[in-house]
Amino acid sequence: MSDALAAVVRSQGARLRAALAARFRDLDLAEESVAEAVARAAAAWPREGSPREPAAWLHRVATRVALDAIRHRRTAARLAPDPPPPAPTAEDALTDDAATIPEERLRLILVCCHPAVAPDARAALTLKVVCGLSTARIARGFLLPEPTLAQRLVRAKRKIAEAGIRFEIPAPEHWPERLGAILSTLELAYAAAHEDAAGAGPHAGFATEALDLTALLAALLPHEVEVHALAALVRFAEARRPARLDPDGAMVPLSEQDPARWDAAMIAEAQRFLAHALSLAPPSPRVVQAAIHGLWCARRNLEEPPAWPAVLALYDALLAGRDDPVVRINRAVAVMELHGAAAALAEIACLDQARLDAFAPWHALRAEIFRRLGQVEAARASYAALLALDLAPAERLWLTRRAQGLI
Repeated sequence: MSDALAAVVRSQGARLRAALAARFRDLDLAEESVAEAVARAAAAWPREGSPREPAAWLHRVATRVALDAIRHRRTAARLAPDPPPPAPTAEDALTDDAATIPEERLRLILVCCHPAVAPDARAALTLKVVCGLSTARIARGFLLPEPTLAQRLVRAKRKIAEAGIRFEIPAPEHWPERLGAILSTLELAYAAAHEDAAGAGPHAGFATEALDLTALLAALLPHEVEVHALAALVRFAEARRPARLDPDGAMVPLSEQDPARWDAAMIAEAQRFLAHALSLAPPSPRVVQAAIHGLWCARRNLEEPPAWPAVLALYDALLAGRDDPVVRINRAVAVMELHGAAAALAEIACLDQARLDAFAPWHALRAEIFRRLGQVEAARASYAALLALDLAPAERLWLTRRAQGLI
């Protein structure tokens, strides 16, 4: 795939899937049609040159592919597509970032998070269909075996088809029953974008999407504490992006980032969202998560040491309401800074190593613990397991340096 086509797929692929799914009421058809359009572009564009409007080209081809598939299935009457709006054209809409794309995306998110879909599959289905994440990447995010996650996705799509779920934005009174899955989806999608410190990976666009959609949800649902907490969380994290790379392109860990390079305006916006969330209800786990990010963003300069006691106290509060391996791993970092590597190792001894085998932070923490304990061979083994994973280039460069620095 050429760089030009890859860039279009990164920026427009999810939007194309959303538009086709909303039009044809078929999630699999939308995914397959966009994939076929991309394959045809990979063959045609090198010969004929890139079109003037690449997204519109992909949309036209994907639409024709979908219609051909419908005719082939001999179900055109049952799945007849909606007539396109007279103005603007589909091509105009797809090439205008300010047009109806956010509503299309939100519509498809709401469909994937329908109550008829099993709760444990809603966020995963949305990440697959709306965001275009691979099954393997989603499985890593949920700490699940890939075959297990794949089966959930198949069942969820079948349920949507069998139940005849309508592809429309429901009335606001029906949003709360879908809200948890929607927020989990946005949180995991942003995490996929945040993995790449350089913001150049295939999921980098999710960062902007998460900022836009959380702002939209906050405006639509001003009294939902979880919405405002997530809006704060992604802004605190995104505000730190300018300081996440060193001059050589390696990732800079949070504790070593220069606060002077953070986006002060975005931090102030995040603080407003967090303050509003705190005013609505007692702190929920997601509010505590946002508060942890806010605590880091309150740091004024590199000379000011990280507030590890306060960080650990917040993780203790988070653990009380959300006891999962990710929280325990992050909490163990604070334990290590305050009480030493041996204490951190004891904290994570209860975790299921097999379940975490593809989870990079697990191996990174163990490598650092063993390094501080002077257990060089164990540290090398953890770094080897870590570097065998699919890592962003900036993260890989930093971890390679750490591994090479072992005595």
